[in-house]
Amino acid sequence: MELKVVAVEKPEEINCVLGQAHFIKTVEDVHEALVNTVPGIQFGFAFCEASGPRLVRYTGTDPELVELAKKNALQIGAGHVFVLFLRNAYPINILNALKHVPEVVRIFAATANPLQVVVAETEQGRGVLGVIDGQSPLGVETEADIQKRKAFLRQIGYKL
Repeated sequence: MELKVVAVEKPEEINCVLGQAHFIKTVEDVHEALVNTVPGIQFGFAFCEASGPRLVRYTGTDPELVELAKKNALQIGAGHVFVLFLRNAYPINILNALKHVPEVVRIFAATANPLQVVVAETEQGRGVLGVIDGQSPLGVETEADIQKRKAFLRQIGYKL
């Protein structure tokens, strides 16, 4: 077995959801879930088929994000893994809908941070062992940090 680290290539402001599903029907079902959850959503989605023709299947509403998703899915190259890129939408807006797609098995990451995927490669193929999302903490929040966090969430409308 060989371990590899694959960096997800994306613009800094683009959010990425990395997950695993189990059937080519995933592509259409994820598309429907996203457009029904956030009208006008801009996204690109790519899914690595694990058997049969073993193609990268894809869909989306933004051609640039679709190309980016296809490129990253191919670089990761692990069976049944999907890459979803979002523009003008955030993971918090779509994660519950995505998790309720019957084919979705797991979500590895949902982030705008730099993202690395830890991949194991054997004679059979590739699998995702985990992800490295962003950077390590520098310390523990202070009371002032808590107040800033709470104020920020209320300022952007996520808390009352």
